[in-house]
Amino acid sequence: LQASEIVLMDIDAGRLELIGALAERLVVQEHLPARIITTTDRRAALDGADYVICSIQVGGLDMYAHDVEIPRRYGIDQTVGDTLGPGGVFRGLRTVPVFQGIARDMEELCPHALFINYSNPMNLNMWAWSQSTKVRSIGLCHSVQGTAERLARFMGVPFAEMSFWCAGINHQAWYLDLRRGHGGGRGEDLYPLLREKMDDAAIFDEDRVRFEVMRHFGYFVTESTHHMSEYVPWFRTTPDLIQAFTTPRWDYYDICVNRRDPHEERMARQASGQEPVETARTNEYCSFIVNAMETNVPYVMNANVPNTWGRSAFRGGGAGSVLISNLPPACNVEVPCLVDGAGVHPCAIGDLPEQLAAINRTNVNVQALAVEGALTGDRDMIVRAVQMDPLTGALLPLSRIREMVGELFTAEARFLPQFS
Repeated sequence: LQASEIVLMDIDAGRLELIGALAERLVVQEHLPARIITTTDRRAALDGADYVICSIQVGGLDMYAHDVEIPRRYGIDQTVGDTLGPGGVFRGLRTVPVFQGIARDMEELCPHALFINYSNPMNLNMWAWSQSTKVRSIGLCHSVQGTAERLARFMGVPFAEMSFWCAGINHQAWYLDLRRGHGGGRGEDLYPLLREKMDDAAIFDEDRVRFEVMRHFGYFVTESTHHMSEYVPWFRTTPDLIQAFTTPRWDYYDICVNRRDPHEERMARQASGQEPVETARTNEYCSFIVNAMETNVPYVMNANVPNTWGRSAFRGGGAGSVLISNLPPACNVEVPCLVDGAGVHPCAIGDLPEQLAAINRTNVNVQALAVEGALTGDRDMIVRAVQMDPLTGALLPLSRIREMVGELFTAEARFLPQFS
């Protein structure tokens, strides 16, 4: 892949110039034959592409501020607000029209490309994508592999010796099997050790929400304590609960605001050659996927795909096999996938343990209503989506939720053309 042509596209010319210079510096530093092109023209970037990698935040930090600050005035205290709840729903509403435009351009300019999405809310965005186009797509997140590495540390097990089977929905998938060793379930079951470690106060304090969920429901979930606390009604309804389960406080909007300038200053130093560009490979799946598809060297990872696979995401495939049979066929799921030269091949899971599917379905209900509203421009459907959110519904009466959603529509109207 070293001789690839990489086209960087952004609507912000200043940031595009910075990241383009950083990429060029990396090419020079590592003596690579890659070609870097920058453009603010999306269609020019997409023309003839083999892979389209998307990471966007429509409306930037200004709209993100509305996502968290307006609900907070109503008593909805989101720590991230990018996946579910009022913040996640409205981030998705802003993103879906942009995704539809990208899909239309890809249908014309690169219909055989694979769309690889990193933009949240993953489930809502990818569900809307699969309803809008036949362009192949997968969604990627680092929570599965990142949490697996964290669990290995908790248990004192080398990560290279650990194997796992993980499935559910994005930010709420479950480690259904967790073992030391490989070979299809023949290794040591690590759940007894993990439960033992949960009783260590220092370890429990590192991940209180997720350990508490495991204590009651039997399995460890993929997304962090702060994220997970937003998706259920048990941890953020009173100041005492927030203090007990989610301290120290962690607010992602504030982190983004405080890190933005130092991060861009560091990139500028690297781009100018004052500092070396960091080259350590991360655990992000994307480059491994492209390598597997281009070289036919198999790779296994977890990805977000339509639950009825074969419909739009992959080359070939069946007539619509359901991957997780006790989740709705239309929803987006996160499952293990094999990648090779023929494409991405998701694994059928069958039924999740019913208690886990029940938790997932409370989130899928919100996503289903939000996707329908996003695609049809039905404001009432968006109100209902937020009313069905587990945390919001535990804190507010229906009339107040409707009032809050109306305020969000007003504040973010210029990025919601489907509701104009």
